[in-house]
Amino acid sequence: MRTRNLLLIVIFLSASFSIFSQKQGALYPMELTTEYLVDPTGLDVRQPRFSWKLATANPQVFGQAQTAYRILVSSTKRDLDKNKGNIWDTGWISSDNMQLVDYKGKELESDRSYFWKVAVKDEKGNPSAFSKSASFTTGLFDDAEWTAKWIGTTEIYDPSAGPNKISDPWFRKSFDLKQKPSRATLFVASVGYHEVYVNGQKIDDHVLAPAVTDHTQRARYIAYDIAPQLKQGKNVIALWLGASWAIYAPYATPDKPRTPIVTAQTDIFGKNDQKLVRIITDESWKTHPSPNKLIGNWGFGVGGYGGEIWDANKEIDNWNLATYNDQVWNKATVYTPALKLSAQRVETNTLFDEIQPVEIVSRPDGTFRVDMGVNFAGWTQINVDGNPGDTVRFQFSERQQDDMTFGLYNLYVIGPSGKGTFKNRFNYSSGRWITLKGLKSAPKKEDIKGWMVRTNFADATSFECSDPLQNWIYNTVNWTFENLSLGGYVVDCPQRERFGYGGDAHATSETGMLNYQLGAFYNKWLEDWRDVQGTEPMVGNMNDPDWARKKEGSGRRLGGGILPQTAPTYHGGGGPAWGGIVVTLPWFMYQYQGDVRVLEENFEMIKGWLAFLDTHVENNLLKRYGGRWDFLGDWLWPGATTQGMNNYSDENLFFNNCYWIYNLKTGAKIAEAIGKTAEAQKWKHQAEVSGKALHDKYFHADDHNYSDKTMRSLSAALYGDIMPVKLRPLVMKRLEKEILVNRNGHIDVGITGGAMLFKVLREEGRDDLIYSMTSQTTYPSWGLMRESGASTMWEMWEKDLPGHSLLHSSYLYPGAWYIDGVAGIRRRDDSPGFRKFDIRVPKFAEEHVSWAKAGFNSPAGMIQSHWKRENGKTTLSVTIPPNCAATVYFPDESGRKIRESSGFATETGKKNGYVLFEINSGNYIFEN
Repeated sequence: MRTRNLLLIVIFLSASFSIFSQKQGALYPMELTTEYLVDPTGLDVRQPRFSWKLATANPQVFGQAQTAYRILVSSTKRDLDKNKGNIWDTGWISSDNMQLVDYKGKELESDRSYFWKVAVKDEKGNPSAFSKSASFTTGLFDDAEWTAKWIGTTEIYDPSAGPNKISDPWFRKSFDLKQKPSRATLFVASVGYHEVYVNGQKIDDHVLAPAVTDHTQRARYIAYDIAPQLKQGKNVIALWLGASWAIYAPYATPDKPRTPIVTAQTDIFGKNDQKLVRIITDESWKTHPSPNKLIGNWGFGVGGYGGEIWDANKEIDNWNLATYNDQVWNKATVYTPALKLSAQRVETNTLFDEIQPVEIVSRPDGTFRVDMGVNFAGWTQINVDGNPGDTVRFQFSERQQDDMTFGLYNLYVIGPSGKGTFKNRFNYSSGRWITLKGLKSAPKKEDIKGWMVRTNFADATSFECSDPLQNWIYNTVNWTFENLSLGGYVVDCPQRERFGYGGDAHATSETGMLNYQLGAFYNKWLEDWRDVQGTEPMVGNMNDPDWARKKEGSGRRLGGGILPQTAPTYHGGGGPAWGGIVVTLPWFMYQYQGDVRVLEENFEMIKGWLAFLDTHVENNLLKRYGGRWDFLGDWLWPGATTQGMNNYSDENLFFNNCYWIYNLKTGAKIAEAIGKTAEAQKWKHQAEVSGKALHDKYFHADDHNYSDKTMRSLSAALYGDIMPVKLRPLVMKRLEKEILVNRNGHIDVGITGGAMLFKVLREEGRDDLIYSMTSQTTYPSWGLMRESGASTMWEMWEKDLPGHSLLHSSYLYPGAWYIDGVAGIRRRDDSPGFRKFDIRVPKFAEEHVSWAKAGFNSPAGMIQSHWKRENGKTTLSVTIPPNCAATVYFPDESGRKIRESSGFATETGKKNGYVLFEINSGNYIFEN
């Protein structure tokens, strides 16, 4: 696993270098982003938003703040370097805003490059120098600008004919240029994965492109700068497609074939920006099968996601060079799918963390067992040596005792040389152990490499504390999250399902936001949820391979606010807490990023979802709806596999009503934030009425408990806040007893209930209760996973149950607590985006956690907190970034005076056993 401090070092060095020449006390803008992305390409947003953070030339200065900004946007880097904003010059705007500032300049044009920078004034009115320049390029704003056709081959996947038989096709187009181009952007959208080559050179180093998308609705395009690879004379553009999501059952529609298809076009410009030619995909392109083919049928319940087979006997040298003669290749076939084309506004997938084998064992049967040392989802590269024509088999397993789990394997057919190298291209595998079959000699460790593959979002946070188990949980939670974040959404697991479950997102989204920069990632995923709305959940067998989203009128596409349980993947079971992610995720984005537009863009979806639920309300309580898999409550709690599903139970009805009420309250807050007064009042009233009805029906006054008196029912009741205000402390006390006494400090909830439980305890400041559960090493616990040799988090608290994943999104909710609980960096409801926040020293016993430190590169800048407790003395070191302020909660310990190093902190009172201090930007040390 990799060290997560590298980003913070890079940020610090970058800031130090950038502001080296600035005068003392001056601010300097840095880390410029456009729509959350660094120098994005192909944006189809007509009014993109600009963000920056601030560095200071003198870390000893306190209270630095931005009082004004000036943004310049230019069509050329040359003009921008001369401080000319020929597209937009805001002039000096009196504002402290530095997050998601709307572009309001001249109308942006399609397929153009833009450059921008910003300067700020500090609290004394002193202007900074301009920042380094940032850039973005635009995509194609209007559908009419697309003249390219969709092309594919005549090889069509037939699910009734058994496993996939179609090859991953090559396409190429040759053309002549009279001069070396000055600029050329190739826009490529595909159903199925693609790679782009120009004159033999692969363009960009990303993999498994584009991001996963609902291909009944849209295809996402990526913009490739191909001008550097083009030359005067003969050129060739080549495309390589992979079957993957092109044959996925829920994306099957009558208007397109179940085969990989692509549309691409580029305008090539010469001197003086004169257009030389437009190249488009059409029937003039040539196609030929590549040596690569998907193994399996790509989907859960249809034989799994398989792997890839490479046949070295079918290799063609120089297939993507202009000199290659493609006369015998077939013509491409034109198709006419009804797909909306939109830009991929999320980072692409990239290879991370090269992984080396830790052990290779030769076995008596002639096979070799490779231990990669860590469970991961990604690519492998393996050198092979055998007889020409032999097939080498690579089987992947999460379990040491099994040669293969979940049917994941790759094949390599050896060519005439007897040697070769397998490397993934359009699929990925998941596991820790690889069994190699068919080799002539034992492989060496240096012959085998692996990489984790994930969306290329940036780290935001480093964390460490004195407790080795807590460090292990934190690092393993993050490693697991990263292995699940491939394709612009979070999958439940990378080997069995690859679905984007809404319920699992509740268990992961705050962990994600407090540890990574996920603004673009979550905005993209919310667009996926908007696309799938109107589709019924899985009302029959959730594994039915024939179930797929259909066009309206087929009986499956119902319209309205109903939601399936996953996006953009449709399949899978769930319930109100699964579809309810469309309410909570926009609200989290607003709280953590200060993003108002995300509330506005998703409001109709939220409104539709709550309206759908309202059709299943009777006497102010939510009734059960859907089929067997459509009304799940908590999921995979300890012992769930032996107790059976509880989806028809009265306890489950209570649980889902609590969640529905939480959705109503959250929806009301969203409506208030964007001025939707009528909806806010309606939802708030419904939540109050239904909360009272639910409390009256299910409350046990003798025990201050609810429903079946389990930890999940207590968690749900507190999460929905259904009790009268005066009873909440008593219910909290009962939850404390449930954890510490009845469960002997252990957790007793699953995915959904766990997300609720940890959310409640984090907001209540009950770090002691969370620590009790995360410090256990016996069943059920994260510590037991560590004791069992896990390197990723499991699907369920039990390990050795066949068919269940050992790399899963289930129990990742502690990842948020380490930052806002243990390190004490806490967001505030009254200041979305971390312009104001709290720093709170937790009240751990010294023998439990004696120190913790974290650096969180928040949307407003780098926040650092380092506290330690030694011999009864507490010390807190804090860094508040420029233009920010914080409230420090320092433990109020009887007889100890609190000292603060700078003299710039203002004591404002006491609360809940803490002394409170208000501080502005700067570095502070508190101690008693």
